[in-house]
Amino acid sequence: MYNIAVIGKHSEVLGFMALGFDVFPASDPAEASSEFKRLAKSKKYAVIFLTENYCEPLAADIAKYKDDVIPAILPIPTPSGDNGFGMNAISDSVIRAVGSDIL
Repeated sequence: MYNIAVIGKHSEVLGFMALGFDVFPASDPAEASSEFKRLAKSKKYAVIFLTENYCEPLAADIAKYKDDVIPAILPIPTPSGDNGFGMNAISDSVIRAVGSDIL
């Protein structure tokens, strides 16, 4: 059975524990990158949520898994606002699937 992981700043991801997700607080992009690589290699997680503020610094790591079914890597916005990474990722996926941006 697969689990769901959430990586982000402690204050932004703590609430996901109430949903039964495995939460991995990271204080900076380097720590988030280390956790992400470890979790992705473990094959224990079907979904890894990353707060958007860590998605851009980890873009190269995320790209390695974009064609894999597991883990699905999903950006989540933070209270400090989103940087557009999630919408850009969706747009790129639509273009790959349909051949044109329909959003």
